[in-house]
Amino acid sequence: MPRMDILDGTTTGGRAALTDRARALAETGGRRVLGIAGPPGAGKSTLAERLVAALDGRAALVPMDGFHLAAAELDRLGRADRKGAPDTFDAAGYAALLRRLRAPDPLHAVYAPAFDRSLEEPVAGSLPVEPDIPLVVTEGNYLLLDDGPWAPVRGLLDEVWFLDLDPEERVRRLVDRHVRHGRPRFHAEEWVARSDEANARLVERGRDRADLIVRL
Repeated sequence: MPRMDILDGTTTGGRAALTDRARALAETGGRRVLGIAGPPGAGKSTLAERLVAALDGRAALVPMDGFHLAAAELDRLGRADRKGAPDTFDAAGYAALLRRLRAPDPLHAVYAPAFDRSLEEPVAGSLPVEPDIPLVVTEGNYLLLDDGPWAPVRGLLDEVWFLDLDPEERVRRLVDRHVRHGRPRFHAEEWVARSDEANARLVERGRDRADLIVRL
């Protein structure tokens, strides 16, 4: 088990320390992959985007959400009503991409999928990662899950940070996010209580496998 550090990410100094830690990974030589994990609504994508922006061309962002199964496939499998659960992603495909990212072809970019929230669908070939980029930042719920096809993921990440946000604030943010994307508030509240919070409990099981806990 990795040694775990704890950092307060709510202060200016804490945010600067996170950037410095990511920059140090980018300067170790070769390609490194930083994972940002945490339950739904914890702020993973926001932190990942800020880090990549702060590293100014020395990092690329590859979210796990690009490996959502398409809506038609979720319907076929009977899993559409719990989209976001571990078995509604192509976990093996995500692990395969991480392996490619760790050993880049010096002549060609690696193209990763993105998740288009306006379509609620993954879109292949959306995110180019050029071979000279020293740091890939990837974020998602299940980076620390040790079950089934998710189990190899932790070993493919050089460092993993786990985001720890007050549960009431996290749930409020989740409901608001679903409303912004078109769900009626009553439906958003039901979805968060039934689906997102069940996933959050799974995610929490992996926090002890992180290198760093970031308190928000």
